[in-house]
Amino acid sequence: MAGNRRPNILFVLSDQHNAKVLGHCGHPHVQTPHLDRMAGEGVRFENAITQNPICTPSRISFLSGQYCHNHGYYGLGGPHPGGLPSVLGHFRRAGYRTAAIGKIHCPEYWIEDDTEYFHDTCGTSVGGRSKAYEQFLHACGKLALEDHILLPEFGSRGHQSMEGRPSPLTFDESQEGWIAAQAIAFMRECAVQQVPFFVHASLPRPHQCTSPSEPFWSLYEGRLLTLPPNADYDLRAARKAPHLIQAADHWRRGEWALFEPRTFEAARIRKWRGYLGAVSQVDYAVGQMLDFLRESGLAADTIVVYSSDHGDYACEHGIMEKAPGICHDAITRVPMIWWAPGRLPSGRVVSGLVEAVDIAPTLCALAGLPAMATADGQDLTALLMGCSQQGKPIAVTEFPWSRSVRKGEWRLVLYSREMFPHQYPEGFGELYNLGEDPWERRNRYFDSESRAIVEALRADLLDWLLTTTRPISVLGVNYQRPPPPDRATCVRYQVWTLPDGKIGPTEIRTCGIHRNYL
Repeated sequence: MAGNRRPNILFVLSDQHNAKVLGHCGHPHVQTPHLDRMAGEGVRFENAITQNPICTPSRISFLSGQYCHNHGYYGLGGPHPGGLPSVLGHFRRAGYRTAAIGKIHCPEYWIEDDTEYFHDTCGTSVGGRSKAYEQFLHACGKLALEDHILLPEFGSRGHQSMEGRPSPLTFDESQEGWIAAQAIAFMRECAVQQVPFFVHASLPRPHQCTSPSEPFWSLYEGRLLTLPPNADYDLRAARKAPHLIQAADHWRRGEWALFEPRTFEAARIRKWRGYLGAVSQVDYAVGQMLDFLRESGLAADTIVVYSSDHGDYACEHGIMEKAPGICHDAITRVPMIWWAPGRLPSGRVVSGLVEAVDIAPTLCALAGLPAMATADGQDLTALLMGCSQQGKPIAVTEFPWSRSVRKGEWRLVLYSREMFPHQYPEGFGELYNLGEDPWERRNRYFDSESRAIVEALRADLLDWLLTTTRPISVLGVNYQRPPPPDRATCVRYQVWTLPDGKIGPTEIRTCGIHRNYL
């Protein structure tokens, strides 16, 4: 293992990157040379599952290592999550300098308080968009042209547009360019001071607006861009979810088109081109940060992780963005690449199931830090090093009234009966075999021969919920046993808790109370 120093950490998270849209995954069009090289020099996970299909809940899971049903966030934003530690704060308390730059999109002051260098470039945190980034754009004369979330020339009609067009900002003026430059400056400063760093660089693209800077828009100029194989088929005949059918009908009407020709077919191709360009823009930003590590001599002492908060339909199933996200593998599966020359193997591909919550515990283990007592995820070191091929038995993506359960090649989506009471009074679900049907065009949930697998996966999900939930108090754990050493933060009236005020599954198992309530 190279380097005896405590390793630096660079955690790069993009927004809404469909795991299929990568060159090294065999995509026919997208150009991602830097991520392809990163995967070739590192370890990539083919079946990494995100915990939630929207931004804030997913990001909390990534940064806390905790499942959604434990941290409780299912919407965008929210109040500070009490005593829930973040991986950034955990590393800062261990002597690391920490920075969070880009689209942070977490509850108020949670990450701000755990970093010494904080810039939210998208206005998703307290105080709005980073003043430093705004001043930078103002100096460039481009403040009014920033187009991450709005195509400014269209006013309100351009808000959250799926349309594609080249950005008026250069790459260096874009959020991806500015974030990469700021991350590099922070890493360089830490290297001069000889202190370890943990940098979270959160890139807003390829989330809409799909308006990549040049030359990334022109990368796909004049090319015949074929759509995904599942872009056009009969959703009703395939017994797709009612809200997915409704969304696809909305997009097909083409009312969202802003440029000529304003047809669905033409606008969809512009969107597709813009999405591919935005992925290439993210790839270039990642390449800049990796090149800095190589050229500065920091590569041997740095662990880099690339992933995305959730996927994007990217024209699959006739949908132009991520909603409704729980339905398909396009959203629930995300890229995950680990890179640490000399520390991790090169060119390793892991097919076993892993989850977003596993990143924080694994970084702690690789850095030699104590485990985060409040994290639900597992240490992936054995999988990274090739000592094991066995991933998790199941991986779950959560939404308030639905769950997606992945097990082997099967994926089950369960919905509350109250979700679609008129169309499906007896209940609705989705079941896919990704080995036979990787584009999920056949819902097998209602097939009589599929009942056994549906019930088995339903039982797996119930058992998972029972054994992963963190209660506030448990009779016997609180009153009859001493707290785990160095893990409890508070003891009052003989009751102890972990930092987030809850009891973890490990403590319940250790005390044996799960077998008897006395």
